[in-house]
Amino acid sequence: MPVPAAPPGQPKKAATAAWIGSALEYYDFFIYGSAAALIFPKVFFDESDPATATLLSLATFGVAYAARPVGALFLGHFGDRAGRKKIMVFTLILMGVSTFLIGCLPTRDQVGTLAPVLLVLCRVLQGISAAGEQASANSMTLEHAPPNRRGFFTSFTLSGTQGGQLLATLVFIPIAALPEDQLLSWGWRVPFWLSIAVAVVGYVIRRKLEETPAFEAQQATGEVVKLPLAVLLREHWADVLRVIAGALVASVSTIFTVWALAYATSDSVGMDRSSMLWVGALANLVALAAIPAWATLSDRIGRRPVFLVGAAGSAVMMVAYLWAISTGSYPLILLMGIVTFGVVYSAANGVWPSFYGEMFSTRVRLSGMAIGTQIGFAVAGFAVTFAAQIAGPNGDDWSSVALFTAALCVPPVIAALSARETAKIPTEHLGERSVREPSQPETVTA
Repeated sequence: MPVPAAPPGQPKKAATAAWIGSALEYYDFFIYGSAAALIFPKVFFDESDPATATLLSLATFGVAYAARPVGALFLGHFGDRAGRKKIMVFTLILMGVSTFLIGCLPTRDQVGTLAPVLLVLCRVLQGISAAGEQASANSMTLEHAPPNRRGFFTSFTLSGTQGGQLLATLVFIPIAALPEDQLLSWGWRVPFWLSIAVAVVGYVIRRKLEETPAFEAQQATGEVVKLPLAVLLREHWADVLRVIAGALVASVSTIFTVWALAYATSDSVGMDRSSMLWVGALANLVALAAIPAWATLSDRIGRRPVFLVGAAGSAVMMVAYLWAISTGSYPLILLMGIVTFGVVYSAANGVWPSFYGEMFSTRVRLSGMAIGTQIGFAVAGFAVTFAAQIAGPNGDDWSSVALFTAALCVPPVIAALSARETAKIPTEHLGERSVREPSQPETVTA
């Protein structure tokens, strides 16, 4: 049956809540990435072997991604059973608390090997939180959005993510400029302590948001399923595989944000920490405009072509970006960084919230997006660790890392080519196999 239209102004409120909540939540998530590349090898691991310390530090960055599929199973289930809003509030509080605790942890010099153990535990909690954040925010905005603008409204979740990364980078720039002794003693803790403000602001914003008309219609008709996972695997297993493959494109983000930063500031290249953080900040600033622009284009020409531009283009541009770092030319690094991450990668990043979400029906949308993306993101998270190994003992084999990243962009391309185009399908018919392709009349066969 047709889904009731959202109350006037509610789509904008949902998009705003998704943007601000995702920005605040992923501020927490991304400050960890900056710290893992620049600070944690010296604070939590053995400094006598810098290469191993960096490798272990980057591995803790990937730990959260390993925890995310487990979190997705539970949060996806409760999101499809109890509603999107409750999960959005819960994930924000969990992220804020776990991030604040990281800023309070003792160092290796103070408690020995217990320090990295506690760090990993907090990182796992961050991963569980992130597992439900994007899927719940995407489902909320998609189900509130006008049918012909789902791409645009759902893109606010990802532009919020980029906003959070930008905020995290801007906070870390003055911190990274502190004298070494102050940076390693107390300076690195400040960005993590700020997460308390993140949790409070996000809670106030999200608790006022209404549940989606699509979910409320399901509750009213008794169509909420008891075991969303069983329905998901029975009716949408192929789409779950597509989302897993498509989510591997996030490897571009993790390699760009973490490994490339560590490589550029290593002795092999010798770039200044603050200068490289500005590359990420400016690239994310461009992405804030590029993501909704690409998403709007997808509302007109379809999700698949825009996603393909982002996935295939990122494979090429990451080679160019890492090569630029190897030259040590800052203007070239800045240009390639902005084009790679700010423009090209934003095509895939801006359209995947609607592209993936439209593959599933309302009954299992949050579960399908959470489980599919988080398994793919788990691989993307550990791509940083693999890259550190591929780069060799000196960490300077950038070409092997570039080819590795390009290879991880191939499954997303295949997933997009095999997927249905869903941009023109009515919201109430998303996930139904009987719906005709968008190029044909939008009807349901008898």
